[in-house]
This record gives sequence, structure tokens and C-alpha cells, in this order.
Amino acid sequence: MLDINETKNLTEEEKQLYYIGLSKKIIEEKERELGRKLTACVTTFGCQMNARDSEKLSGILREIGYEIIEDEKADFVVFNTCTVRENANTKVYGRLGILNSYKKKNSSMKIALCGCMMQEKDEVEKVKKSYRFVDMVFGTHNLFKFGELFYQMISEDARVIEVLEASDEIVENLPLERKFPFKSGVNISFGCNNFCTYCIVPYVRGREKSRNPKDIIKEIENLVKDGVIEVMLLGQNVNSYGKTLEPKVSFAELLRDIEKIEGLKRIRFMTSHPKDLSDDLIDVMASSDKISKHLHLPLQSGSTAILKKMNRVYTKEDYLALVDRIKAKTPEVSLTTDIIVGFPGETEEDFLETMDVVSKVQYDSAFTFIYSKRTGTPAASFDNQVPEDVVKDRFDRLLALVQETSRKQVSRFEGQVMEALVEEVNSQDESLVSARLLNNVIVHFPGTKDDIGKLVKVKLTKCMGFYYYGEAIS
Repeated sequence: MLDINETKNLTEEEKQLYYIGLSKKIIEEKERELGRKLTACVTTFGCQMNARDSEKLSGILREIGYEIIEDEKADFVVFNTCTVRENANTKVYGRLGILNSYKKKNSSMKIALCGCMMQEKDEVEKVKKSYRFVDMVFGTHNLFKFGELFYQMISEDARVIEVLEASDEIVENLPLERKFPFKSGVNISFGCNNFCTYCIVPYVRGREKSRNPKDIIKEIENLVKDGVIEVMLLGQNVNSYGKTLEPKVSFAELLRDIEKIEGLKRIRFMTSHPKDLSDDLIDVMASSDKISKHLHLPLQSGSTAILKKMNRVYTKEDYLALVDRIKAKTPEVSLTTDIIVGFPGETEEDFLETMDVVSKVQYDSAFTFIYSKRTGTPAASFDNQVPEDVVKDRFDRLLALVQETSRKQVSRFEGQVMEALVEEVNSQDESLVSARLLNNVIVHFPGTKDDIGKLVKVKLTKCMGFYYYGEAIS
């Protein structure tokens, strides 16, 4: 049983480390019984915030004593779920059925579900009743308690379900397993205050809270000492960073402090909400040699009327004026975006406004989505849902325009020499490596696995639409 008296005077960080230590002893005993190392697999569904959370879960599991593998036939499997779209939930349930067949063949196997989908009460009830082979369920607000919940499950051989409706807790310095030795995500904030009418995220991730800038700086300094040269600053809306702090700190101010860290070569961030993107941030990006010349700036719709229904809090004219200010200061910037087609009430005229913005902005790429009802959001009950055939036609027209403008936009760098960070050996051709330019565009060029993690000067010899082939310049 959990001994509350043992932990009542500990900080939350100390408490979790205490339970991780106890769990480690139990796993060591199980390994002796089985005569082998126990394995764990963490599968991530969804966004980069989830990917970062999965690194934390993997780090704790490794500290407990598991060998981290990618095979879901492992002794302990965690599904870190997404719920942005309802088909994401369906996908998880399908994969759970496969896990159940594995568990029947491995009596020591344990299964956990966590993440955004587990913040939905109906989904938790469904798991309780219909997926009784799942051993642990927890949500986004108590991810930091994973060590404690794991100990409760393993020590009592009990099913553990704990989902908090909200939490203000930010727990620092727990174990973490990075996927890449040379780059890392860094959370700067959690949650979202925007409540766009189509989006479930504020309901499952909670209200916005920012990390202390000193903790962020300390984390990045430690990452750099450990070989990291690039960080990706993560938040549902990085532009509103610091508004919940006292004293308040702006995102631009945080970037200036991060820039000063010696040994850090590159700084990326996502995602940006247009309504909070300040001129100060535009200036910081323009003057920096470290900050990526790439900005993901979700549009969602080019129609002011639809933007109002979406609760985006800007107009078409606001958005275009913002893009003009960004390009004036950083002409070489690569802009990417998200666009939803077929939002309730969208007319042909509204859609043409979106097409107009795409033509004017000239995005390097765009993630285009067909609107689908998301239970639990205001938009799901809106009138004037757009017929499926109309939406499909608009989506195809938008995609054709995006592809046309994107090829033209990306190709403007052809023939230039730019610095690229090598990320991996090319999955299609092992004689090539794949690297990312400061503007986020991918280039493939001859290289070996020894180049991974290095910054290389590359001549961009041939544009292939959304990426380049190139050659290293010595």
C-alpha cells in the first residue's frame, strides 16, 4: 500500500522520485524471477507536446529499470493518446484490441492509457467497462504522478485510474529519455486559453500556465551540456507565454535570454497564434542568427465571418497585415499554416476568401483539413453544416492551389548555400542523409550516419517541390 506518512514532508519532485525508487526494487525482483530484462514501449499519438510527454514517460520507465523498445509486444505498453479529432480515438481502440491479443500471451504484460483522450469522461468510462485489460489510466494533468501511479499498480497488482479535472502543478527535474541526442523539445507552457469553437484542446489540456523562465533556461543549459545544439520551444500558444507569471515575461524576452546560452546553435518554436504575435517578437526573429527563419502561423480560414464563428479573434485584414510586417523584417522567412475547409456556415464566398489569402501569403506549405464535428466543442452543434460533396470539392481546389504556390515558394532558394542540421540517414536511400535548414525546409544529400547531429553547409542543387537535393560544401 502507498505510505502517505513516508512522503508528506517531501516536495512533489522528491515524492515522485521516491516512488520511482520503490518501483525500481519491485522490477528488479521481477527480473530475477523471469531471468530476463523487462521491456517497455511508449507509443505516441498526436502532436509534439505529446511527443515530449512521451519522452518523460520513457525516462521514468528507464529509471525504474525497463529497457525501452519500439515493439508493442513489450512487458509494459503506454499509449499516449490524442483526441483532436474523433478518428484519433477510434484508432486507439483499434490498436488496443491488438494489445489485448499480446497480453493473453504474456501474463506479465501491463497496459496504460494516458494523454488527451483520457481527459474525456465518456472515454474513461468506456475504457473502464469495455477494456478491462487496461491496467492504468491517467490524464494530462497528472502525468507528473506517473511514478507514483505506476508504484500503486505494480505493488498492489491493482487497476489504477486517476484523471484530474485540472492542476496548477508544474514538476521539474523528473527523468527524461530524449529521442535525439542533438536536439530536444522544451515545454515553456501548458494548456490553452483561446477556446476556438472547433477545438477540444483547452478542455483536455486545461487552462494556460507558463513555466518559470529560470527553469526553462536551466533545462536548456543542461541540454546543451549534454550535446544538444537545437531546441524546439513547445506550447499550445507560445506567443502568449508569460501572461500567467508574476512578474509577467513576454515570449520575445524569453527568446532573448535563450539566445545568450553558449553552445546552443538553433532555436525553434511552435505553435503561434496570430492574435498574440507581437512586433517585438518579429524584431527578435529578424535580428537573430539562432532563431529559425520559419513561422507556423495557423490561418484556419480567410473569411472574417468564419474566423469570428471560430473565435479566432482576428480578421482577414489583421492576418495579412501581420504577414506583411513579418516579411518586411525577415524577407527570407518560410511561412506555414493550418487551414480548415467546410466549417459550419462556410459559403463559397467565404472559401474564396481563404483561397485569396493563400495566393497573397504564398505559404511554403500548408496543413489542410476537412472540418469534422468534434463532440464537446461548440462548433459541433452549429447550424448550416456544409454538405460533404461541397467540402470535398473545396478541399481539392485548395490543395491544388497550396501545391502550386508552395512549389514556387520553396524553389526560391535553389542554387543557394545554406546551413543544414543532419537529422537522419534517408529512409529511402541509405547513401543520402536528410537535414533541416534554418527555415525548416528539408534537404537530402550524400552522407553517412556519422554526419547525424552535425551542422553542414549544403548547396541546394535541385528543388523537388517541398524539399531539396543538395551537396555538402567543404
